[in-house]
Amino acid sequence: MAVTETNILNRLYFIAGCMFVFALLVLFKLVTIQVVHGEEYRAIALERTVKDDIIPANRGNVYAADGSLLATSVPKYDIRIDVVTVSNNTFEKLIKPLSDSLSVYHSKSSSYFQNNLRKAKASKNRYLLLARNIGYGDYIRFKNFPMLNLGAFKGGLIVEQNTKREHPMGSIAQRTIGYERWDENGNVTRPGIDGAFGEKYLRGRNGIRRKQKIGKGQWKPIEDFNQVEPQDGYDVYTTLDVNIQDIAHHALLEQLEKYKADHGCVVVMETKTGEIKAISNLGRNSKGHYYERLNYAVGESHEPGSTFKLMALAVALEDKVIDTTTVVDTENGILSFYGKKVRDSKNGGYGKISVAKAFEVSSNTGIVKAIHNSYTKNPERFVDGLYRMNLNDTLELPIIGEGKPIIPDPRIKNKRWSGIALEWMAYGYGVSFTPLQTLTFYNAIANNGEMVRPRFLKEVKEYGTSVETFGKDVINERMCSEETVKKLQQLLKNVVTKEHGTGHRLYAKDFSMAGKTGTCQKDYSDKDKLNYISSFVGFFPAEDPKYSCIVVIHEPDKSVGYYGADVSGPVFKKIAQKIYTDTPIIDTIENLEVAAKDIEENYDWFFETSQKHKSIMPDLRGVPAMDAITILENMRIKVKTIGRGYVKKQSIEKGSKLKVNQTVTLELS
Repeated sequence: MAVTETNILNRLYFIAGCMFVFALLVLFKLVTIQVVHGEEYRAIALERTVKDDIIPANRGNVYAADGSLLATSVPKYDIRIDVVTVSNNTFEKLIKPLSDSLSVYHSKSSSYFQNNLRKAKASKNRYLLLARNIGYGDYIRFKNFPMLNLGAFKGGLIVEQNTKREHPMGSIAQRTIGYERWDENGNVTRPGIDGAFGEKYLRGRNGIRRKQKIGKGQWKPIEDFNQVEPQDGYDVYTTLDVNIQDIAHHALLEQLEKYKADHGCVVVMETKTGEIKAISNLGRNSKGHYYERLNYAVGESHEPGSTFKLMALAVALEDKVIDTTTVVDTENGILSFYGKKVRDSKNGGYGKISVAKAFEVSSNTGIVKAIHNSYTKNPERFVDGLYRMNLNDTLELPIIGEGKPIIPDPRIKNKRWSGIALEWMAYGYGVSFTPLQTLTFYNAIANNGEMVRPRFLKEVKEYGTSVETFGKDVINERMCSEETVKKLQQLLKNVVTKEHGTGHRLYAKDFSMAGKTGTCQKDYSDKDKLNYISSFVGFFPAEDPKYSCIVVIHEPDKSVGYYGADVSGPVFKKIAQKIYTDTPIIDTIENLEVAAKDIEENYDWFFETSQKHKSIMPDLRGVPAMDAITILENMRIKVKTIGRGYVKKQSIEKGSKLKVNQTVTLELS
């Protein structure tokens, strides 16, 4: 019996000892967690329940050269309510007034919202949506609703802000201006100007708002203010001219529709500076409608066809192996090299003609014969001449996606060079350039041999104050001699003559143009799939070039027409003539530069005073409607407009004191 009691006691002591040791281990672990790893675990716990949420900064605005708004970030708000934080007394007292206000806003019955709010209270819903994606004016309106006007803690107000990129000009030049493109992983890319200059100028600095997890994957702001306020990005002023852009866009669109083409592009460049005044890229969707599908002008490298003949002759004239008076025999309009034929569009050829005449009528055999005779024993010299004129270089544009030029070289052993590569190159096959690269060369000829880089940016500003300006960027001060330039200019003028040039249909008695047609077979391996690229590139006025322009149209309907002179040439002519005959429509302002200056002064005045007195009415007369609306909404002012266009009159005078939610009426013209 005693033995049994002793055994039981020993077991009890053992168990008690084990429990004591276990208690010591638990105590040790608690001390370790609290003291040794306390900060680490507290941080983990905090991380799971509290986070710093990023508030994206408003990207800077993108403007045309005259101050017209092309892209802007518009703040949008989601309004929610946490009914759990609202006391029962407050909730019962204000549920009907709040529901009445929601009823007026949403055009639904007050009882509908009362039921929703009571259900949320019963189910402890701390994240009930009241309005989504509303503008700034409506956001202020919601903040003043009963219950919500008590703030985050007493009234349960939850405000979530985001920004939306909008384009007041619509789809015009959208690929060049840029837009947001999201992939399946939620990553965003911004092609065009918005992307090229976004990181350095437009992006701004993001803000931070601390949020607390309230269950079901939902997060609620802890305070009704931001821990770090976002800072807006700089504003970017482009070189684009909205009037020229509009002309180019619609001229291209009309021709694409007429010829049922797959896609096309137009670029207008200022000769002396390289400033891009217009760029339009239109592609057809499955329903036959055209839209800014891809940036063909910058990214699509293709064989140029006959427009390359100017480059070939530029090398030969500079090397002095031929002159424009050199006579070449086009024979019967067909030349044969290694079993491959070069044909003229005219049956029987042109006989014996000068190089100048061969270029004027775009004789393939004439130009090929001149280049073959001059360089067949030393093709490296011809290629070096092209390199010397920077034709093998990209333009190093800030806009992503520039296509690479291709020039076969006999010193590089690959499939690009063959026994007929030289002859094929002479009339634009086997080489490849983007429309903008081709235009840059032609612009250099118009600019007396100075090659300038195409430029999209004019100035960067912060609240109307200049941060950085951009001037002419020279690629090659003297691409070729003055003598060669003058001869090439004359060749281009001869193409657009009343008599025999391939561009004679573009001739206008009262307006001079110069340029070159181009028609290139796009798929010449299969006749059933044969398509064409039609182009025209040149400058105007011919005597004192102000602008250069290229038009490229892919795959026009062959039953309607496909030659460059017929398809692309008329677009060039329409753009050139409209630029010089159309007057910008700005109410009672006849001079665009004066209008731009007035707008600029108004912007400067506004941004200067808005930093000190955000409730002072600016002078918006002469400002585009979209710009005026954006300015006033950012000042928490409601806007009513009459008409469209530019601000002609405003209901409140410049310098007047404004109140939040006050309405300003703008009369537009």
